[in-house]
Amino acid sequence: MELLEVKSLTKSFGKHVAVNDLSFSIEEGRCVALLGANGAGKTTTLEMLASLQKPTNGSISFLSVEKRDYREYIGYLPQYPVFFPWMNAIEYLVLMGELSGLSKSKAVARANELLELLGIADAKKRKIGGYSGGMKQRLGIAQALIHEPKLLMLDEPVSALDPVGRREILELMKLLKETTTILFSTHILHDAEEVCDDVIMIHKGELAVTASLSELRRKHQEDVIIISADENLDAWAGSIENWNIVSKVISTNNKIEIYVKNVAEARNLLLVEITEKKLPITKFTVGQTSLEDLFMEVVGR
Repeated sequence: MELLEVKSLTKSFGKHVAVNDLSFSIEEGRCVALLGANGAGKTTTLEMLASLQKPTNGSISFLSVEKRDYREYIGYLPQYPVFFPWMNAIEYLVLMGELSGLSKSKAVARANELLELLGIADAKKRKIGGYSGGMKQRLGIAQALIHEPKLLMLDEPVSALDPVGRREILELMKLLKETTTILFSTHILHDAEEVCDDVIMIHKGELAVTASLSELRRKHQEDVIIISADENLDAWAGSIENWNIVSKVISTNNKIEIYVKNVAEARNLLLVEITEKKLPITKFTVGQTSLEDLFMEVVGR
């Protein structure tokens, strides 16, 4: 079922066009990554979807209905959430719940339920000012979920976190996606590949790619063999470019990326070459191109 549809969404700030003619849709029950480099228009897009910015042009339909206040169906966590540091978590969530239209008793029950789910129930009476970055991000997600929205929107949910906090939020998103439709923006491609079902990639405010992750892998993923050495192997790299099983060779410093049509055959031939020529190889890795490789192609257009 289609939850959200965006048609020709445009946002201009004077002569600067931040988002230009953007169209996409989100299906219910999916986790969708909004990808783009810094300045691509991700935050502006999310703010328009959250009714925090008015589009210059275009339309947004929620549950096939246009031109109505659908904020009750959306939970939103901005990239830099702001809290009242003197409040504790339960006070803050109850306040947010009541502002969302919940009764006091419902807000209290929902707050306790979410604090338990998000793993910070033990700190619910602690002042928010003493929370770590990861704890604040969990509290921010709880605030976005307090009114049981149909769509949870997260703007760069892990960009400001250390590796431990980042891993905690990614695991939490994997849990939440089982019951909630999620749209999250990021420029960390590995994170998107780990948790999302669908991808919306924008570049300079315009739609570049939209598809399911599985479809992108099927269409764009290539087998690649990466070889590192103790010395520059540019000359050798040039000698294998014309092999029938090789699609492309990229040589950078002491590393060679070899894109191949038949990975098993290529691996065997390369290992024979390396042995016969006694090349000073330090690393030989067989893998596949990633979402990041596709992203770099888009950005480099």
